[in-house]
Amino acid sequence: MRIIAGDNRGLTLASVGKGDPGAQLRPTSDRVRESLFNVLRSHGVPDSDTRVLDLFAGTGALGLEALSRGAAQATFVDDGRVALGLIRDNIAKTRRADQATVIARSALLLPQATTPCDLIFLDPPYGRALGQKALEAAQLGGWIAPGAMIVWEESAAQPVPAGFTLVDQRRYGDTWITLLEAAQ
Repeated sequence: MRIIAGDNRGLTLASVGKGDPGAQLRPTSDRVRESLFNVLRSHGVPDSDTRVLDLFAGTGALGLEALSRGAAQATFVDDGRVALGLIRDNIAKTRRADQATVIARSALLLPQATTPCDLIFLDPPYGRALGQKALEAAQLGGWIAPGAMIVWEESAAQPVPAGFTLVDQRRYGDTWITLLEAAQ
């Protein structure tokens, strides 16, 4: 797994291996990430003002890719011990500590945001119905800016929740990416 483009292009990220106790993590593949960021670029994100929220961050690859491509700041949220270690290792590898915040807690129990985010990555464990709950927690906590782009990765196409507009929906093998825009 590597950073696809931007300042950290080609940098290999720390990830879990087969047989690793943290192997339940499911990092977004390089191919899917590259395609996803091509779609995001067509919508003007990320740019130098973009604040990113990476929920169920895992290795942090999505948020770090956004930082590499010019985003201003990223907040990584995960409550897994292995995931938190990988996120911290990858922030150090990319030398993005000044642009990164790690919140070690469930994506369903977010603290109140100090500043809302413009790009939200939502990559919950597949098939556990956690995405909608995490999206609601982010809304209640003030994490989602008006007009923010939400990237929701799941094993099935997701319905459009109230307060959001469907921008795009694509399938990549067993992965569905649903792009939503928050109400203005």
